[in-house]
Amino acid sequence: MKDNETRLLEIKERVLAFARERDWEQFHSPKNLSMAIAAESGELLEHFLWMESADSRKIANDPEKIAKIREELADIVIYAIEFANMTDTDLAETIEKKMSHNAAKYPVDKARGRSDKYTEL
Repeated sequence: MKDNETRLLEIKERVLAFARERDWEQFHSPKNLSMAIAAESGELLEHFLWMESADSRKIANDPEKIAKIREELADIVIYAIEFANMTDTDLAETIEKKMSHNAAKYPVDKARGRSDKYTEL
C-alpha cells in the first residue's frame, strides 16, 4: 500500500478487520484508544529526547532510527484510525472541518513564518 494509491476508507477497513479478527473491539473504548495514542506519542517523543531541533531534522538520514520512528508513527495513526472507527467518525470530513477552522484562526497574511498562537497574531 502506498499513499498515492490507497483510499482512507481502505485503511480504516483494514484496521477494523485486524481488530475484529482478534476480538479486540471489546477493549477499544474511546478512553482506552485515547490513552494508547498518548502512550505511543510518548514513545515517539523518546526518539528525540534531549536532541537539538537541527539534529531531529537529520534523523531521516539514519535508516535504523527512522525505521523505529516510523513504527511509532504508524502505531499512533493506527490507534487514531481505530478511534475513528469506534466513534463512527468520518476522518476526511473531520480533517477538512478542522483545516477550515485552522485557516480562519491562522490567516496566511498574519501567520506566515510565525509560530505564535492564534490569539497573539
